[in-house]
Amino acid sequence: MRTPMNEALLRHFKDLRDGDHGNVVTREDKERVFARAVELLDPVARRALDEANADLLLGTGQVVASGVTRSREGGLNAMWSLTWRQQRESGVQPIAVVAHFGCDFHHPHLRGNTVGDWPLNVFDEADAAGQLDTLRVIAAGDAHNLVFQESYRLMPAITASDVTSQAAHGR
Repeated sequence: MRTPMNEALLRHFKDLRDGDHGNVVTREDKERVFARAVELLDPVARRALDEANADLLLGTGQVVASGVTRSREGGLNAMWSLTWRQQRESGVQPIAVVAHFGCDFHHPHLRGNTVGDWPLNVFDEADAAGQLDTLRVIAAGDAHNLVFQESYRLMPAITASDVTSQAAHGR
């Protein structure tokens, strides 16, 4: 049985082989497919970031979505960001899931603010749901890299447990 992650890779490789994306060839059609993929991914991206918010940020964060926007270079982007007070105060980027379709790309990809590209081959709700683990990994990778850039103090789940632990030990 193939995993959803490997299914997405196989769709990606077939696109490269066949010179299309979601059975379309023109840039205009591919942009329509991208916009639909963003719609389908919205609840999945929000779920992945809501899980990170609950586990790492103790519910103190907020998920914000950009919708589809055009980049300066002419490509398309969509971003789901998880922001929270400590992140904003430290000046580091939020945890993010980014869908992007560069102006010279054959097809779109997913990434984080600090994590590299993964193929975005989502054409229906099942494909979108199958990306949950990928989006979780992107969010977790961003969280790890942001702590590496700044400090563990970015994560309320750690700082709150430090306070609790210190109080329990009379410190």
